[in-house]
Amino acid sequence: MSDTAKVIEMLQADMRDEHAAIIQYLQHAYAIGEGEEACEIEAIARDEMRHFDWLAEAIVELGGKPDMTRGFVDLEGNGPGEWMGRDVQAEERAIAQYKAHIAAIDDPKIKRLLRRILHDEEAHRGDFTKLADELVDAEAAGPLGARTGAGAPPRTLDILQAGVQHEYSVILQYLYHSFVMPNCEVSRELEMQAINEMQHMGWLAEKVAEMGGHPLMEHTELALEGTPAEMLKADIAAEQAVTDDYTRQIGEIEDADLRDLLARIRDHEVYHDELFRDLLEEVKGKSGVGGCTVGSLMDE
Repeated sequence: MSDTAKVIEMLQADMRDEHAAIIQYLQHAYAIGEGEEACEIEAIARDEMRHFDWLAEAIVELGGKPDMTRGFVDLEGNGPGEWMGRDVQAEERAIAQYKAHIAAIDDPKIKRLLRRILHDEEAHRGDFTKLADELVDAEAAGPLGARTGAGAPPRTLDILQAGVQHEYSVILQYLYHSFVMPNCEVSRELEMQAINEMQHMGWLAEKVAEMGGHPLMEHTELALEGTPAEMLKADIAAEQAVTDDYTRQIGEIEDADLRDLLARIRDHEVYHDELFRDLLEEVKGKSGVGGCTVGSLMDE
């Protein structure tokens, strides 16, 4: 195995663990509910999203493929204090792995990138340690977060869970397509729409948690590979399917606020469908390999 292939393998392992950290921290934030602590945890998850993106860009620059699979997600523990302890452990594992990879890699750009990420992980470990103490004290004072949907209709929860699962799936699909898309403008648009889908997933997951459920963050089958045109066709198909689902489901929900939320998300999906059709016209007849990595931390 070449040195480059070994570096790609290490970055792919880092990417899997960043993916896991995003999901673990978001699940903990949603379970805690509204409040300053949940916002702090979501902010840390956004840092991990940036790491995930930087690692994918580095892999593509080295001629590899981003790994969209997920590492170990630790959702054990009884209550917020213990959850934060699990998050401290996740950061400690990440710190140890990044230090090992920095020592093993000679490429100065990659080392610089990993050192940058390592600084964040060390800060996160401290943040979670403080949050663990704060949340233990908060738990002693009374219940955390807002849970307004006790006894919510099972069908409503099913609809919201299906939405969470869909949004998670297309986030991964659109991000992968953005990482490997040779057309920079198309790549940026795919990334922007993936960010919009992250908003949708957050809105839906918070509603599930408010109703006493646990957001279903497992993805369906992803359509990752293909030419630029084939990737965009897969994205259009995903948007058409979910637009139909949301349109049908809106009529099944009695709660007016939830209907409005689904209608808002559905309208965004219609926009994505139309945008992706324009992007498809732009890439038709063109071919290429590799990705558009404008603005990577690798080049700072």
